[in-house]
Amino acid sequence: MAVARAGVLGVQWLQRESRNVVLLGAQPASRITKDMFPGLYPRTPEELAAAAKKYIMRVEDYQRYPDEGMGYGDYPKLPDRSQHEKDPWYSWDQPDLRLNWGEPMHWHLDMYTRNRVDTSPTPVSWNVMCMQLFGFLAFMTFMFWAGDMYMLMGFHETDSPVEPLAR
Repeated sequence: MAVARAGVLGVQWLQRESRNVVLLGAQPASRITKDMFPGLYPRTPEELAAAAKKYIMRVEDYQRYPDEGMGYGDYPKLPDRSQHEKDPWYSWDQPDLRLNWGEPMHWHLDMYTRNRVDTSPTPVSWNVMCMQLFGFLAFMTFMFWAGDMYMLMGFHETDSPVEPLAR
């Protein structure tokens, strides 16, 4: 009994002491350095050029989000294109996301991954797709109706190989 009590007290002491100990080198895996955060909203042409250089873009290609207080800062406004539109045969540094190292990611990257929204243009227009779908549904509805109407048209009870039940 005394041994069990000493064991319980030892475990409780270890739990109390371990709360105050910070392990050296233990950092969360999602830590973002301050260089990765967007900077302040660029106001002057020099700040604009510095922001474009920070994101490895030309000044002509660099577009910023409007300063509406949403916290975008100097992050570039990239075109709304999904990863389906990027070349699948290119040797990407990160092939599952089709991104290279240092390339700025879209602000809504989680929406434009390959298993979500596909923004690539379709080979057939929306009107043609709707006409084909509803045309097929109308044709199948007509065929089921016609089959139901005329299924027993040429069939008489005298043609049945089974004798009818006596009444």
